[in-house]
Amino acid sequence: MNITFILNGESVSLYCPPDLSLATLLRDHLGMMGTKIACGLGRCGACLALIDGKAVNSCLTMAWRVDGADIVTVEGLDALPEGRILREALIAENAFQCGYCAPGFSIALLALFKENPVADEAAIRAGLKGNLCRCTGYHSILRGALSAAAMLRAERATGDLA
Repeated sequence: MNITFILNGESVSLYCPPDLSLATLLRDHLGMMGTKIACGLGRCGACLALIDGKAVNSCLTMAWRVDGADIVTVEGLDALPEGRILREALIAENAFQCGYCAPGFSIALLALFKENPVADEAAIRAGLKGNLCRCTGYHSILRGALSAAAMLRAERATGDLA
């Protein structure tokens, strides 16, 4: 079937078989290698993509379901003011070691901050409950997320971020 959607701000139209997952489409057909395929069961969060503003496990989403959708992968974060701030804060805190889980955590946090711009630690922990990291231990990730939340609040207070 033919599908059309927006991917990181660019229109994409292509044919996809009905049994193709969005994760496979993103990685193997569109080169979005930041989308990781790990558990394949929707339990680890490594494959998260932002679909119409919501974090979605792309390994569980059939590609044909995104016809007409607006999709953001980790490769598109820098096009969003919140994404740039988030990335800078996570880097400053050395949030990740191997980096395999970083794209999924980044998408989960972006979705959280878009929905709840004043997210506190409890909200951040709840927003990350579907993401697994096997090497960092979460403390640096949480510090980076809290730093990003503080920076986003400051940007909003000064009017630099809508």
